[in-house]
Amino acid sequence: MALRETAVSPTLATRVVFFLAGFVTATWAVIVPFARANTGVNEAVLGTLLLCLGMGALIAMPVTGLLTSRFGCRRVILVAIGLIIVSTPWLSVLSDPLWLALALLVFGVGIGVTDCAMNIQAILVEKQSAVPLMSGFHGMYSVGGIAGAGLMTLLLAMGLSVLASCLLVIAAVVVMTLYSAAGLLTYANPSEGPAFAIPRGSVLIIGIICFAVFLTEGTVLDWSAVYLTDVRAIPEALGGLGYTFFAVAMTVARLTGDRIILSLGRFPVVLGGALIAAAGLAIVTFITAWPLALLGYALVGAGCANIVPVMFSAAGQQTVMPQSVAVPAITTLGYMGVLSGPAVIGYVAHFTHLSFAFSLIILLMLVVGAISMTLDLGQRTAKGNNA
Repeated sequence: MALRETAVSPTLATRVVFFLAGFVTATWAVIVPFARANTGVNEAVLGTLLLCLGMGALIAMPVTGLLTSRFGCRRVILVAIGLIIVSTPWLSVLSDPLWLALALLVFGVGIGVTDCAMNIQAILVEKQSAVPLMSGFHGMYSVGGIAGAGLMTLLLAMGLSVLASCLLVIAAVVVMTLYSAAGLLTYANPSEGPAFAIPRGSVLIIGIICFAVFLTEGTVLDWSAVYLTDVRAIPEALGGLGYTFFAVAMTVARLTGDRIILSLGRFPVVLGGALIAAAGLAIVTFITAWPLALLGYALVGAGCANIVPVMFSAAGQQTVMPQSVAVPAITTLGYMGVLSGPAVIGYVAHFTHLSFAFSLIILLMLVVGAISMTLDLGQRTAKGNNA
Protein backbone atom coordinates (compact mmCIF):
# COMPACT_ATOMS: atom_id res chain seq x y z
CA MET A 1 0.00 0.00 0.00
CA ALA A 2 1.49 3.34 -1.06
CA LEU A 3 1.93 6.08 1.48
CA ARG A 4 -0.46 8.99 1.02
CA GLU A 5 0.92 12.50 0.59
CA THR A 6 0.01 14.66 3.59
CA ALA A 7 1.09 18.02 4.97
CA VAL A 8 3.36 16.06 7.30
CA SER A 9 5.05 13.10 5.65
CA PRO A 10 4.70 9.67 7.28
CA THR A 11 8.49 9.60 7.71
CA LEU A 12 8.55 12.90 9.60
CA ALA A 13 5.48 11.95 11.64
CA THR A 14 7.16 8.69 12.66
CA ARG A 15 10.28 10.56 13.75
CA VAL A 16 8.17 12.93 15.84
CA VAL A 17 6.37 10.05 17.59
CA PHE A 18 9.66 8.30 18.40
CA PHE A 19 11.00 11.60 19.77
CA LEU A 20 7.82 12.05 21.79
CA ALA A 21 8.07 8.55 23.29
CA GLY A 22 11.61 9.16 24.50
CA PHE A 23 10.61 12.64 25.69
CA VAL A 24 7.83 11.48 28.03
CA THR A 25 9.75 8.46 29.31
CA ALA A 26 12.66 10.70 30.35
CA THR A 27 10.20 13.11 31.96
CA TRP A 28 9.02 10.35 34.28
CA ALA A 29 12.64 9.50 35.15
CA VAL A 30 13.07 13.05 36.47
CA ILE A 31 9.77 12.90 38.39
CA VAL A 32 10.63 9.70 40.30
CA PRO A 33 12.31 11.38 43.33
CA PHE A 34 9.34 13.75 43.68
CA ALA A 35 6.86 10.88 43.49
CA ARG A 36 8.76 9.10 46.24
CA ALA A 37 8.82 12.24 48.41
CA ASN A 38 5.09 12.84 47.87
CA THR A 39 4.15 9.32 48.92
CA GLY A 40 6.82 8.88 51.60
CA VAL A 41 7.39 5.24 50.59
CA ASN A 42 10.58 3.25 51.19
CA GLU A 43 12.76 1.70 48.49
CA ALA A 44 10.86 -1.59 48.47
CA VAL A 45 7.48 0.06 47.96
CA LEU A 46 8.95 2.39 45.35
CA GLY A 47 10.23 -0.66 43.48
CA THR A 48 6.74 -2.14 43.55
CA LEU A 49 5.27 1.12 42.24
CA LEU A 50 7.79 1.19 39.41
CA LEU A 51 6.77 -2.36 38.59
CA CYS A 52 3.22 -1.11 37.98
CA LEU A 53 4.52 0.94 35.05
CA GLY A 54 6.20 -2.11 33.57
CA MET A 55 3.11 -4.24 34.17
CA GLY A 56 0.95 -1.71 32.32
CA ALA A 57 3.29 -1.81 29.33
CA LEU A 58 3.53 -5.60 29.31
CA ILE A 59 -0.25 -5.97 29.52
CA ALA A 60 -0.82 -3.59 26.61
CA MET A 61 1.95 -4.56 24.19
CA PRO A 62 0.69 -8.01 23.15
CA VAL A 63 -2.69 -6.66 21.94
CA THR A 64 -1.32 -3.61 20.12
CA GLY A 65 -0.86 -5.49 16.85
CA LEU A 66 -4.53 -6.48 16.83
CA LEU A 67 -5.58 -2.92 17.65
CA THR A 68 -3.49 -1.36 14.87
CA SER A 69 -4.76 -3.90 12.36
CA ARG A 70 -8.34 -3.07 13.26
CA PHE A 71 -8.16 0.70 13.80
CA GLY A 72 -4.95 1.76 12.04
CA CYS A 73 -1.73 3.16 13.49
CA ARG A 74 -3.02 6.72 13.79
CA ARG A 75 -5.98 6.02 16.07
CA VAL A 76 -4.05 3.64 18.29
CA ILE A 77 -1.07 5.97 18.69
CA LEU A 78 -3.28 9.00 19.37
CA VAL A 79 -5.30 7.17 22.04
CA ALA A 80 -2.10 5.86 23.66
CA ILE A 81 -0.58 9.34 23.75
CA GLY A 82 -3.87 10.57 25.21
CA LEU A 83 -3.40 8.15 28.11
CA ILE A 84 0.11 9.51 28.62
CA ILE A 85 -1.12 13.12 28.55
CA VAL A 86 -3.87 12.42 31.08
CA SER A 87 -1.74 10.41 33.51
CA THR A 88 1.60 12.26 33.53
CA PRO A 89 0.62 15.32 35.65
CA TRP A 90 -0.86 13.04 38.32
CA LEU A 91 2.48 11.28 38.70
CA SER A 92 3.95 14.47 40.13
CA VAL A 93 1.26 15.23 42.76
CA LEU A 94 -0.36 12.02 44.02
CA SER A 95 0.42 11.26 47.67
CA ASP A 96 -1.51 8.00 48.02
CA PRO A 97 0.62 5.04 46.86
CA LEU A 98 -2.45 3.17 45.58
CA TRP A 99 -3.56 6.06 43.38
CA LEU A 100 0.01 6.50 42.18
CA ALA A 101 0.13 2.80 41.31
CA LEU A 102 -3.05 3.22 39.23
CA ALA A 103 -1.65 6.31 37.48
CA LEU A 104 1.58 4.43 36.71
CA LEU A 105 -0.42 1.52 35.33
CA VAL A 106 -2.28 3.86 32.96
CA PHE A 107 0.97 5.63 32.06
CA GLY A 108 2.59 2.24 31.40
CA VAL A 109 -0.27 1.19 29.11
CA GLY A 110 0.17 4.42 27.14
CA ILE A 111 3.93 3.95 26.89
CA GLY A 112 3.63 0.27 25.93
CA VAL A 113 1.05 0.82 23.20
CA THR A 114 2.93 3.82 21.81
CA ASP A 115 6.24 1.91 21.71
CA CYS A 116 4.69 -1.03 19.92
CA ALA A 117 2.45 0.90 17.51
CA MET A 118 5.18 3.34 16.49
CA ASN A 119 7.43 0.41 15.53
CA ILE A 120 4.62 -1.06 13.44
CA GLN A 121 4.26 2.33 11.72
CA ALA A 122 8.04 2.54 11.30
CA ILE A 123 8.20 -0.87 9.59
CA LEU A 124 5.44 0.08 7.16
CA VAL A 125 7.06 3.44 6.35
CA GLU A 126 10.49 1.88 5.84
CA LYS A 127 9.03 -0.77 3.53
CA GLN A 128 7.81 2.00 1.23
CA SER A 129 11.18 3.75 1.25
CA ALA A 130 14.16 3.11 -0.98
CA VAL A 131 16.59 3.52 1.92
CA PRO A 132 16.90 2.28 5.54
CA LEU A 133 15.10 4.48 8.07
CA MET A 134 14.76 2.43 11.25
CA SER A 135 17.99 3.51 12.97
CA GLY A 136 17.09 7.14 12.44
CA PHE A 137 13.66 6.55 13.97
CA HIS A 138 15.18 4.94 17.07
CA GLY A 139 17.79 7.71 17.15
CA MET A 140 14.96 10.22 17.55
CA TYR A 141 13.81 8.26 20.61
CA SER A 142 17.27 8.77 22.12
CA VAL A 143 17.22 12.48 21.22
CA GLY A 144 13.79 12.76 22.80
CA GLY A 145 15.09 11.18 26.00
CA ILE A 146 17.90 13.71 26.24
CA ALA A 147 15.51 16.58 25.47
CA GLY A 148 12.88 15.42 27.98
CA ALA A 149 15.34 15.02 30.83
CA GLY A 150 17.05 18.29 29.93
CA LEU A 151 13.84 20.32 29.71
CA MET A 152 12.42 19.00 32.99
CA THR A 153 15.72 19.62 34.76
CA LEU A 154 15.91 23.15 33.33
CA LEU A 155 12.35 24.00 34.34
CA LEU A 156 12.91 22.73 37.88
CA ALA A 157 16.21 24.60 38.12
CA MET A 158 14.35 27.78 37.14
CA GLY A 159 12.23 27.35 40.27
CA LEU A 160 9.03 25.98 38.74
CA SER A 161 7.11 23.39 40.71
CA VAL A 162 7.21 19.83 39.48
CA LEU A 163 3.51 20.05 38.53
CA ALA A 164 4.00 23.26 36.54
CA SER A 165 7.02 21.69 34.83
CA CYS A 166 4.97 18.60 33.96
CA LEU A 167 2.16 20.70 32.53
CA LEU A 168 4.58 22.59 30.29
CA VAL A 169 6.09 19.31 29.10
CA ILE A 170 2.62 17.92 28.41
CA ALA A 171 1.76 21.08 26.46
CA ALA A 172 4.79 20.36 24.27
CA VAL A 173 3.59 16.76 23.87
CA VAL A 174 0.14 17.98 22.75
CA VAL A 175 1.72 20.29 20.15
CA MET A 176 3.95 17.50 18.80
CA THR A 177 1.01 15.10 18.67
CA LEU A 178 -1.22 17.52 16.77
CA TYR A 179 1.62 18.26 14.36
CA SER A 180 2.36 14.61 13.59
CA ALA A 181 -1.21 13.26 13.53
CA ALA A 182 -1.82 13.91 9.82
CA GLY A 183 1.24 11.86 8.86
CA LEU A 184 0.36 8.81 10.94
CA LEU A 185 -0.94 5.86 8.93
CA THR A 186 -4.65 5.17 8.97
CA TYR A 187 -3.97 1.48 8.36
CA ALA A 188 -1.67 -1.34 9.42
CA ASN A 189 -1.07 -4.85 8.15
CA PRO A 190 -4.21 -6.98 8.20
CA SER A 191 -4.57 -9.08 11.32
CA GLU A 192 -3.81 -12.73 10.70
CA GLY A 193 -4.01 -15.38 13.38
CA PRO A 194 -4.36 -14.74 17.12
CA ALA A 195 -3.89 -11.40 18.87
CA PHE A 196 -0.78 -12.79 20.55
CA ALA A 197 1.28 -15.91 19.98
CA ILE A 198 4.50 -17.42 21.29
CA PRO A 199 7.28 -16.27 18.93
CA ARG A 200 8.83 -19.00 16.83
CA GLY A 201 11.50 -19.46 14.19
CA SER A 202 13.26 -16.28 13.12
CA VAL A 203 10.84 -14.18 15.20
CA LEU A 204 11.98 -16.00 18.34
CA ILE A 205 15.65 -15.34 17.46
CA ILE A 206 14.88 -11.67 16.80
CA GLY A 207 13.06 -11.50 20.13
CA ILE A 208 15.97 -13.11 21.99
CA ILE A 209 18.41 -10.63 20.45
CA CYS A 210 16.16 -7.69 21.43
CA PHE A 211 15.82 -9.14 24.94
CA ALA A 212 19.60 -9.39 25.28
CA VAL A 213 20.30 -5.89 23.95
CA PHE A 214 17.60 -4.27 26.07
CA LEU A 215 18.89 -6.20 29.09
CA THR A 216 22.34 -4.75 28.43
CA GLU A 217 20.92 -1.23 28.06
CA GLY A 218 18.94 -1.61 31.30
CA THR A 219 22.06 -2.81 33.09
CA VAL A 220 24.04 0.24 31.99
CA LEU A 221 21.18 2.56 32.98
CA ASP A 222 20.74 1.15 36.49
CA TRP A 223 24.23 -0.10 37.37
CA SER A 224 26.82 2.08 35.63
CA ALA A 225 26.92 4.74 38.37
CA VAL A 226 27.02 2.11 41.12
CA TYR A 227 29.83 0.26 39.36
CA LEU A 228 31.93 3.37 38.78
CA THR A 229 31.57 4.64 42.35
CA ASP A 230 31.80 1.33 44.23
CA VAL A 231 34.23 -0.66 42.07
CA ARG A 232 36.26 2.00 40.28
CA ALA A 233 36.15 4.52 43.17
CA ILE A 234 35.07 7.42 40.99
CA PRO A 235 33.62 10.40 42.95
CA GLU A 236 29.87 10.12 43.40
CA ALA A 237 29.33 13.45 41.65
CA LEU A 238 30.81 11.90 38.50
CA GLY A 239 28.96 8.58 38.72
CA GLY A 240 26.49 9.55 36.01
CA LEU A 241 29.25 9.99 33.42
CA GLY A 242 29.12 6.32 32.46
CA TYR A 243 25.52 6.47 31.32
CA THR A 244 26.09 9.89 29.73
CA PHE A 245 28.89 8.51 27.53
CA PHE A 246 26.72 5.49 26.71
CA ALA A 247 23.65 7.56 25.80
CA VAL A 248 25.51 10.12 23.69
CA ALA A 249 27.38 7.43 21.75
CA MET A 250 24.14 5.51 21.17
CA THR A 251 22.34 8.61 19.94
CA VAL A 252 25.11 9.55 17.50
CA ALA A 253 25.39 5.96 16.23
CA ARG A 254 21.64 5.72 15.65
CA LEU A 255 21.39 9.05 13.86
CA THR A 256 24.15 7.91 11.48
CA GLY A 257 23.04 4.26 11.47
CA ASP A 258 20.87 4.33 8.36
CA ARG A 259 23.79 5.48 6.24
CA ILE A 260 26.06 2.84 7.79
CA ILE A 261 23.48 0.11 7.13
CA LEU A 262 23.04 1.34 3.56
CA SER A 263 26.79 1.11 3.05
CA LEU A 264 27.68 -2.09 4.91
CA GLY A 265 24.44 -4.08 5.09
CA ARG A 266 22.41 -5.18 8.08
CA PHE A 267 24.29 -8.32 9.12
CA PRO A 268 27.75 -6.65 9.46
CA VAL A 269 26.14 -3.90 11.56
CA VAL A 270 24.57 -6.44 13.93
CA LEU A 271 27.62 -8.68 14.23
CA GLY A 272 30.04 -5.77 14.47
CA GLY A 273 27.80 -4.00 16.95
CA ALA A 274 27.64 -7.02 19.22
CA LEU A 275 31.43 -7.41 19.16
CA ILE A 276 31.98 -3.68 19.81
CA ALA A 277 29.55 -3.77 22.74
CA ALA A 278 31.27 -6.86 24.16
CA ALA A 279 34.67 -5.16 23.81
CA GLY A 280 33.33 -2.07 25.57
CA LEU A 281 31.99 -4.14 28.45
CA ALA A 282 35.34 -5.94 28.68
CA ILE A 283 37.11 -2.58 29.06
CA VAL A 284 34.64 -1.55 31.76
CA THR A 285 35.03 -4.84 33.61
CA PHE A 286 38.71 -5.67 33.36
CA ILE A 287 40.60 -2.36 33.04
CA THR A 288 40.88 -0.53 36.34
CA ALA A 289 41.46 3.04 35.06
CA TRP A 290 38.03 4.68 35.27
CA PRO A 291 38.58 7.12 32.34
CA LEU A 292 38.92 4.05 30.12
CA ALA A 293 35.69 2.73 31.62
CA LEU A 294 33.97 5.79 30.17
CA LEU A 295 35.37 4.84 26.77
CA GLY A 296 34.04 1.34 27.37
CA TYR A 297 30.54 2.62 28.07
CA ALA A 298 30.69 4.71 24.89
CA LEU A 299 31.59 1.58 22.92
CA VAL A 300 28.67 -0.30 24.50
CA GLY A 301 26.30 2.48 23.43
CA ALA A 302 27.69 2.61 19.88
CA GLY A 303 27.66 -1.18 19.57
CA CYS A 304 24.12 -1.69 20.83
CA ALA A 305 22.69 1.32 19.00
CA ASN A 306 21.65 -0.20 15.68
CA ILE A 307 21.05 -3.84 16.60
CA VAL A 308 17.45 -3.37 17.73
CA PRO A 309 16.51 -1.13 14.76
CA VAL A 310 17.83 -3.80 12.38
CA MET A 311 15.82 -6.42 14.26
CA PHE A 312 12.59 -4.45 13.79
CA SER A 313 13.36 -4.08 10.09
CA ALA A 314 13.89 -7.84 9.95
CA ALA A 315 10.57 -8.38 11.74
CA GLY A 316 8.84 -6.52 8.93
CA GLN A 317 10.48 -8.73 6.30
CA GLN A 318 10.07 -12.17 7.85
CA THR A 319 7.18 -14.41 6.79
CA VAL A 320 7.16 -16.87 9.69
CA MET A 321 4.53 -14.92 11.65
CA PRO A 322 2.15 -12.07 10.73
CA GLN A 323 3.63 -8.66 11.48
CA SER A 324 0.63 -7.80 13.69
CA VAL A 325 1.67 -10.67 15.97
CA ALA A 326 5.45 -10.63 15.52
CA VAL A 327 6.10 -6.98 16.41
CA PRO A 328 4.15 -7.03 19.71
CA ALA A 329 5.85 -10.30 20.69
CA ILE A 330 9.31 -8.89 19.95
CA THR A 331 8.55 -5.60 21.71
CA THR A 332 7.29 -7.48 24.78
CA LEU A 333 10.41 -9.65 24.93
CA GLY A 334 12.61 -6.57 24.64
CA TYR A 335 10.75 -4.77 27.41
CA MET A 336 11.09 -7.85 29.62
CA GLY A 337 14.85 -7.52 29.15
CA VAL A 338 14.77 -3.91 30.38
CA LEU A 339 12.73 -4.90 33.43
CA SER A 340 14.53 -8.10 34.36
CA GLY A 341 18.13 -7.19 33.51
CA PRO A 342 18.93 -4.85 36.39
CA ALA A 343 17.31 -7.22 38.89
CA VAL A 344 19.23 -10.23 37.57
CA ILE A 345 22.50 -8.30 37.72
CA GLY A 346 21.68 -7.31 41.29
CA TYR A 347 21.10 -10.90 42.38
CA VAL A 348 24.23 -12.19 40.64
CA ALA A 349 26.33 -9.37 42.09
CA HIS A 350 24.96 -10.06 45.57
CA PHE A 351 26.13 -13.68 45.52
CA THR A 352 29.34 -13.09 43.54
CA HIS A 353 30.67 -9.69 42.47
CA LEU A 354 29.50 -6.91 40.18
CA SER A 355 32.43 -7.51 37.84
CA PHE A 356 31.40 -11.15 37.46
CA ALA A 357 27.84 -10.07 36.70
CA PHE A 358 29.12 -7.74 33.98
CA SER A 359 31.17 -10.63 32.56
CA LEU A 360 27.91 -12.49 31.97
CA ILE A 361 26.66 -9.53 29.89
CA ILE A 362 29.85 -9.74 27.80
CA LEU A 363 29.03 -13.39 27.11
CA LEU A 364 25.44 -12.44 26.29
CA MET A 365 26.56 -9.94 23.63
CA LEU A 366 28.82 -12.58 22.09
CA VAL A 367 25.79 -14.89 21.95
CA VAL A 368 23.88 -12.10 20.15
CA GLY A 369 26.61 -11.96 17.52
CA ALA A 370 26.61 -15.74 17.13
CA ILE A 371 22.86 -16.25 16.76
CA SER A 372 22.53 -13.27 14.41
CA MET A 373 24.37 -15.45 11.87
CA THR A 374 21.29 -17.67 11.69
CA LEU A 375 19.05 -14.82 10.51
CA ASP A 376 18.51 -13.84 6.90
CA LEU A 377 18.87 -10.11 7.46
CA GLY A 378 19.37 -9.29 3.82
CA GLN A 379 21.91 -6.81 2.54
CA ARG A 380 21.37 -3.40 1.06
CA THR A 381 23.38 -2.03 -1.78
CA ALA A 382 24.44 1.58 -2.12
CA LYS A 383 21.14 2.21 -3.94
CA GLY A 384 19.16 0.83 -1.03
CA ASN A 385 17.78 -2.23 -2.78
CA ASN A 386 17.76 -5.71 -1.34
CA ALA A 387 20.69 -7.71 -2.58
